[in-house]
Amino acid sequence: MDDKNALVAFEAHSIRRFFDESEETWYFSVIDVVAALTNSINPRDYWFKMKIRVKTEDGVELSTVCRQLKLPSSDGKKYATDCANVEGLLRIIQSIPSPKAEPFKRWLAKVGYERIQDMGDPARSLDRAREYWRQHGRSEKWIQQRMMGQETRNKLTARIM
Repeated sequence: MDDKNALVAFEAHSIRRFFDESEETWYFSVIDVVAALTNSINPRDYWFKMKIRVKTEDGVELSTVCRQLKLPSSDGKKYATDCANVEGLLRIIQSIPSPKAEPFKRWLAKVGYERIQDMGDPARSLDRAREYWRQHGRSEKWIQQRMMGQETRNKLTARIM
């Protein structure tokens, strides 16, 4: 596995992932995420039963947010594995009734609420971006240049279209 498709860790669990160059999108093994969030002894069976439960209860086909990708297994061979991008993975996590999934669910609720607020007052998202950059150690000068550069790019792009 090359660096782009290396394992990522969540607590003591390894999560297999794949970067699709053409889409510029990460895909993560659903089975690995289910194993990490449920501590199930058989995460494949858990995932199978979960898909049936969600379809029955909510009428949602979780398989539609997945792609089958060949990922290496513990035996070194590659097998077709259900994988989801970040958006699909977050949808799947919402359906996992596990205490370990709760922090993700709370975070999703918070981000969703913030996004709804931003739609009513777009300046909030600009303030939030500035705050994130400050937290990452960016200077006020760097932040101002970044904001001005984005504004210039937006104006140039609007003219082209």
